[in-house]
Amino acid sequence: MTNSSEALMASTEITYAESGLASDEQPMHSDPIAAGYQDDIDGVGVDGEQLDLADRQALRRVVGLSTELTDVTEVEYRQLRLERVVLIGVWTEGTLADAETSMAELAALAETAGSEVLDALIQRRDKPDAGTYIGSGKAKELREVVIATGADTVVCDGELTPGQLIALEKAVQVKVIDRTALILDIFAQHAKSREGKAQVALAQMQYMLPRLRGWGESMSRQAGGRVAGGGGIGTRGPGETKIETDRRRIRSRMAKLRKDIAEMGTARETQRGARRRGGVPAVAIAGYTNAGKSSLLNRLTGAGVLVENALFATLDPTVRRAEAEDGRAYTIADTVGFVRHLPHQLVEAFRSTLEEVAQSDLVVHVVDGSHPHPESQLSTVRQVLSEIGAGDVPELVVVNKCDTADPHVIDRLRRTEKGCVVVSARTGEGIDALRAAVEAALPHPEVEVDAVVPYALGALVARVHDTGEVLTEEHTSEGTHLVARVDAALAAELSAYAVAPVA
Repeated sequence: MTNSSEALMASTEITYAESGLASDEQPMHSDPIAAGYQDDIDGVGVDGEQLDLADRQALRRVVGLSTELTDVTEVEYRQLRLERVVLIGVWTEGTLADAETSMAELAALAETAGSEVLDALIQRRDKPDAGTYIGSGKAKELREVVIATGADTVVCDGELTPGQLIALEKAVQVKVIDRTALILDIFAQHAKSREGKAQVALAQMQYMLPRLRGWGESMSRQAGGRVAGGGGIGTRGPGETKIETDRRRIRSRMAKLRKDIAEMGTARETQRGARRRGGVPAVAIAGYTNAGKSSLLNRLTGAGVLVENALFATLDPTVRRAEAEDGRAYTIADTVGFVRHLPHQLVEAFRSTLEEVAQSDLVVHVVDGSHPHPESQLSTVRQVLSEIGAGDVPELVVVNKCDTADPHVIDRLRRTEKGCVVVSARTGEGIDALRAAVEAALPHPEVEVDAVVPYALGALVARVHDTGEVLTEEHTSEGTHLVARVDAALAAELSAYAVAPVA
């Protein structure tokens, strides 16, 4: 669907300008070059050819064409078809600027999912209404807004209970979804790998199971005796209702997905174990969604991973090899971005993927310096890192997008985040300083060795260069004289050629 930022600016009560977002920070750009993500170098930018981006954009909705059924089935309801939406939020704490920023982020999420935002409303309450989230009176006013704008969907900035979802849908008489369902829909669109698709499917089922409900009386019909004979043990006799059958099938499907994800997680753990045994340090790039993590990985390693100015463009982790100035190898992993109120279903389903962060030696925490409130992004990401067991991993804060950021915001971050590195993945500014900071923060091998390795064992010397720190190297008549710092396993192999006691 065509993005309509101008319509949003003209018609919503909450605009991007009011929330502090610059006009060049609109959530969606179909062209990565227009979004400023590629610098042309010999015809190919630093982000590579971006073939995945072209593939992702190959299928678009056509505005105005619809074959919506009057009697919508439950399966069709699960497949969210966001088109023309009205946003509604409940402001319970914080300042008005915080509430407006939250709504601007919800608008960005909705546009990333492929919808057109028509209006945005905020209600001031002590807490959300237990019945309809916004109260019966405001629900009637929301219905009037829906009629006036011609919207077909209402998106709530919060997680609705099943009861609130049903009551609000009855009040506004159009489809209602919450923030969690919206994020799950974006993940479903962007998942590419087998593991990513399985993780998203599991998260969606965990979310839908308590919200499963019928359309009409068909879901309450019982099918017993011979009719249910094909269902096996547990389905014969008095019979079960259709909704009970659906719940049972969803639980069975969830069990199979958990088993598949566990098996895929084993393969990922095997790869991590091989790297650890080889003494290769691991660096994980983490941060808020759309902070520029993938662009930074492309700058550091030339990985060519997909870059898009949209929320949750990256779901599948990418691990690339890098080399320090002293020749030591290490890995850098790009991970899924975080967001405020990240659905707990996603954290649980993506746990095997997020272990790339928890089991790394260093977390490069990327924050969007052009955001009006980067401190809130830092706090959100650190909260999620703590939930997945990565709270104690050493952290290097990297302030990205310094070329478009407010200098006062950059200065404020320099004061609050001691030792942070300020960069621009788009222009390349500060990248050399970042490489130096990453290499300085990497764990250093513990054992110092002084050995003369015979020339016939060149592979052993290469391993010292790859996984250790070579302090001095000299070629003698007996072999290669090395003074280096290595891990304990490699030190044991070199002990046979030691010319001095192992430190």
